[in-house]
Formats: sequence, structure tokens, C-alpha cells
Amino acid sequence: MLEVITCDPEVMHGTPVFRGTRVPVQTLFDYLENGDSLNDFLEGSPTVSRDLAIQVLEESKKLRLARL
Repeated sequence: MLEVITCDPEVMHGTPVFRGTRVPVQTLFDYLENGDSLNDFLEGSPTVSRDLAIQVLEESKKLRLARL
């Protein structure tokens, strides 16, 4: 997960963001929870690549399934 998400106190006060951006990862989950699509998120966050967003989703899924 460290490859796709970074936390730096100098960037967004340490909020987890997509690597190389200032876009909080929580924003992706907020979009999806509100019924928006991945494409909607990507249009609203042009600095996040599709591959990076998918990596975050896949890693999150793995972490969640590992806890079952």
C-alpha cells in the first residue's frame, strides 16, 4: 500500500493521499459511497491515474479480505 498511498505531514497535513498527488484517498471512497463511478472520480481528480486508483481499490480489497 505504501507504493500507491503516501502520508507526509507537509502534504495535506499528513492525510493519506495518492502517490504524487495532493488528492486524499478518502475522496475516492466518498465518490464510490455516493454512487458515483470511478470515471466520475477520475474526471474530478485529473492528477490521479486510472491505474493508481485501481491499485488502491485492489489493495484495499486484499486488506479487507485478509481480515475475514
